[in-house]
Amino acid sequence: MARVKNGATTKARHKKVLKQAKGYFGSKHRLYKSAKEQLMHSGQYAFRDRKQKKRNFRKLWITRINAACRNNDISYSRFIEGLNKAGVEINRKMLSEIAISDEKAFSEIVKVAKDGLAGKVTKQEVSAAKKEEKKVVKEEKAEKEEKKPAKKNAKDYTSMTVAELKEAAKKKKIEGYTSMKKQELIDALNK
Repeated sequence: MARVKNGATTKARHKKVLKQAKGYFGSKHRLYKSAKEQLMHSGQYAFRDRKQKKRNFRKLWITRINAACRNNDISYSRFIEGLNKAGVEINRKMLSEIAISDEKAFSEIVKVAKDGLAGKVTKQEVSAAKKEEKKVVKEEKAEKEEKKPAKKNAKDYTSMTVAELKEAAKKKKIEGYTSMKKQELIDALNK
């Protein structure tokens, strides 16, 4: 019985680890043992930092918003409190983008926050305005659906199987439906 050698397997494993360690400093990209140790540590750092990345970005956004708020004579905490009282739901990422790119729009948001702090704007008013907007959007969607009844039939045909399409073609008395493909059947039925 032949002796089993695993030199090829070991070489492949070492090669895989060294390929992943490419670019590391010193012996960490040359020697298998050092490379394997560094890869284990690198994986742990990557796992940890994927969580920390979210915290770091939130800190950055808050810092940017705070700087823009100070330019508009309000502190960050009072600004956020005013937005909450006014019922404005904008996340910090978007607020920081607005603060950087459009100072006028940000100053308008600050005015809303100040009105919320003063009690001029309440959540009920904002929620009533949102409900009105939703009603308008629903009405627009209903109008669009009424205008496009032909497309609804096309959607119904696309969800059908070929056998069901052939039965529908037979009922509509379409010639040559037996040799047609699915898309050809759908096109013929939509005519």
